Amino acid sequence: MATQEKVTHLHETSPRRWARIAGAFYFLAVIVAVFCEFFAPGRYVIVAIVVPVACYAVVTVLLYAIFKPVSRGLAFLALFLNLAGLALEALRWHPGNVNIAMLFHGLYCLLIGWLIFRSAFLPRVLGAFMAMAGAVWLIYLSPPLSGRLAPYNTMAGLFGEVLPMLWLLAMGVNAQRWKQQARAA
Repeated sequence: MATQEKVTHLHETSPRRWARIAGAFYFLAVIVAVFCEFFAPGRYVIVAIVVPVACYAVVTVLLYAIFKPVSRGLAFLALFLNLAGLALEALRWHPGNVNIAMLFHGLYCLLIGWLIFRSAFLPRVLGAFMAMAGAVWLIYLSPPLSGRLAPYNTMAGLFGEVLPMLWLLAMGVNAQRWKQQARAA
């Protein structure tokens, strides 16, 4: 009986709360990654890999749940792409010095941007920012080009991704519109 109550509680949890939790995990992932990259490079390699990847996996699953009412198929594709990219990132697999994980993450951001844009429960401009981030991350498929554009490409990509995530952290989603879109789906 207690298990059934917990499952029911999970289904009744506000989409606004899930969005805020996703924003918090995203924020934690970025803070840990930036700290380890700039303030303790090489000393906390395991932390720099495991914590951001684990946090972003949580974000990915939560965003799937949030955007399922917009398009179940595209939300699932985004989930699959980002989890595959996160696995490759955890393994640090870079054949030919190309960060393949960024391909998956860039496609993920493009899909999430489209889902945000098509949703009725988030401002469309956030979708444009996320899609821009996705396009920027795809530049990493060309190491010479990404090297020439650094650090501006990284800043642009982070800016495009951070704005929607900060919105989720601070504002969440419009729960009433989310429920309307979920019922329509």
